[in-house]
Amino acid sequence: MNCIIVDDEPLARAEMRSLIKEISQIEILESFSNVPATTEFLKTKEVDLIFLDIEMPLISGLEFAETLPKDTLIIFTTAYSQYALKSYELDAVDYLLKPIEKQRLEKAINKAVLYKSLLSNETVKSTVESNTSDFLFIKADRRYYKINFSDIKFIEGLKDYVVIHTRTQKLITAMNLKTIHQKIPTDIFLRVSKSYVINIDFIDSFDNHNIYIGDAEIPLGEVYKSEFFKAYSKGSLNID
Repeated sequence: MNCIIVDDEPLARAEMRSLIKEISQIEILESFSNVPATTEFLKTKEVDLIFLDIEMPLISGLEFAETLPKDTLIIFTTAYSQYALKSYELDAVDYLLKPIEKQRLEKAINKAVLYKSLLSNETVKSTVESNTSDFLFIKADRRYYKINFSDIKFIEGLKDYVVIHTRTQKLITAMNLKTIHQKIPTDIFLRVSKSYVINIDFIDSFDNHNIYIGDAEIPLGEVYKSEFFKAYSKGSLNID
């Protein structure tokens, strides 16, 4: 797996390069200070992962992300927390706030490596074959797998797929988030952002911006907040 770094601050690029080399084996191909130079590079090179700053001259990281191929993974890096929700709408793997902590970067890289594997051509994509009131049947590698709704912690939109996070595994399914949400019970599965549906029984905690399920930090979208807090105020969320 390879990557590039795009940031208009020289010190930020140098620090990111140093951190990546310290904690990961992914290959750093190059680093850039602006989007036009990056675009020229991408015309001749295939890149798996881009560490992308948001506020840059000429073209912002968010604008640039909208032009990238669907198989290019993005980890946004920025000093501004207000862009978090927008970044997930662009199917970013992760969103890192500067100054970037080594442990947090390692977690983001591990997630990107996993998703690169899930999205690779060598990985057989599963499909939802049928559903009942209690479980889904997932077909993968010529076998059918029964996935109980009670085992699904949350479902994450990723490019043209969704990743089903269960108690024991992650399954990638060729389906968009809206479609799979229609196949699961809405009394326990709640849409909380453009990219996430959560099982309310697995919520550990939440605040005005994020929901925490295990070590996953799930953004709470502005247009979904009222429904989420309404469900909580009615006692629909089973918080232990």
